[in-house]
Amino acid sequence: MRLDEARYTGAKVPDITPSFWVAKILSTAMGEATSDFLVFHTNPYLAVAAGGIGFLAALALQFSLRRHVPAVYWLVVVMVSIFGTMIADVIHVVLGVPYTVSTTLFAVSLVVILWLWNTTERSLSIHTIITPRREAFYWATVIATFALGTAAGDLTASTFGMGYLNAAVLFSALFVLPGIAYVARGLSEVPAFWTAYILTRPMGASFADWFDKPVATSGLGWGTPSVSAALTIAVALAVLYICVNHQPRAPDTNA
Repeated sequence: MRLDEARYTGAKVPDITPSFWVAKILSTAMGEATSDFLVFHTNPYLAVAAGGIGFLAALALQFSLRRHVPAVYWLVVVMVSIFGTMIADVIHVVLGVPYTVSTTLFAVSLVVILWLWNTTERSLSIHTIITPRREAFYWATVIATFALGTAAGDLTASTFGMGYLNAAVLFSALFVLPGIAYVARGLSEVPAFWTAYILTRPMGASFADWFDKPVATSGLGWGTPSVSAALTIAVALAVLYICVNHQPRAPDTNA
């Protein structure tokens, strides 16, 4: 059986609603703070290994399902956020790769993935995620956006010297631009969505860093344990709201 012959029951990703964006932004911030907490307050090697195992397990569970299950979907997003942050930090801190280089490499990787996806499937719309291959392209894109956003956020705040709050404000302003362009009919749905999606990562991560980093490095100094715990609760509540209000989709026979 070829990969694309195993059709799903409807799209395997959520509808784009205000609650989606709330959960997405909170999860990006939570992943940044939680990754920093695990790496700097536990054994970093065990933390990265556990993050990788958790991510792969969540992704395997997501692919084993034939329909969209909000709790599982958001579990994967959270694990991508945590593990993706770890990988981006390892590339900079352990391997010594400058943020300018890693940001460029992740950006190129994202462009290549999107090009391959569009060339293969003739659409980047999330409404067409109804086969395993399309879902594989989707999650590859998501992983690339998290890695790019992590590096870009640190590049802006640290290398460019903007500080975490200024970086968060900058990315927040950029985040709303695709929505404005879409409402004004100047930008179609697909590029508007993916542009905003990419920007949620550096925006959320910059806010998380602003809250938990020391005052000496332009943060508020609240610490990663408390910020990570607070954001974990916030994400759990946002996902609970989505799960409670989720309406199962009817099978899509036209896509």
